[in-house]
Amino acid sequence: MFSKEESRLLRQEFWTSFGKSFPRKWILYDTKLKGFSFKFHFDTKIALVALDLEDDLEFRIKYWEKLEALKSILLDDFLPEAIFEEVYILDNEKEISRIYVPLEQKVSIHNKNTWRDVMVFFNEKMHLFEAFFEEYREVIEG
Repeated sequence: MFSKEESRLLRQEFWTSFGKSFPRKWILYDTKLKGFSFKFHFDTKIALVALDLEDDLEFRIKYWEKLEALKSILLDDFLPEAIFEEVYILDNEKEISRIYVPLEQKVSIHNKNTWRDVMVFFNEKMHLFEAFFEEYREVIEG
């Protein structure tokens, strides 16, 4: 069991190490679309990359409909393992829409032996998510 401080330091060390191992500028929140962002998630049970639709319900619906129309392209050409959840409840009880790809392996941010696998997974899958977004940005924005 780790103290809060030990856990915080491990998380900080992971993200610093990830940034040094795979130095690049990720899109993440800089999509220029309201409530539309990419996220990395890694905790003591799971690692995943996600495209989250948050904020205003009107924007969520607008973007979700466009992403649903592009679903077969995303699944066929980029991320066949992507999971679409129009209603996704976060740990803080906030409702969002999410498309995500989980790492299908037991990992924990507290276990440094799993870090390399997570970093490689993050780099590969987020790169594909961003490539999809860049290629279909105009359709999504439109």
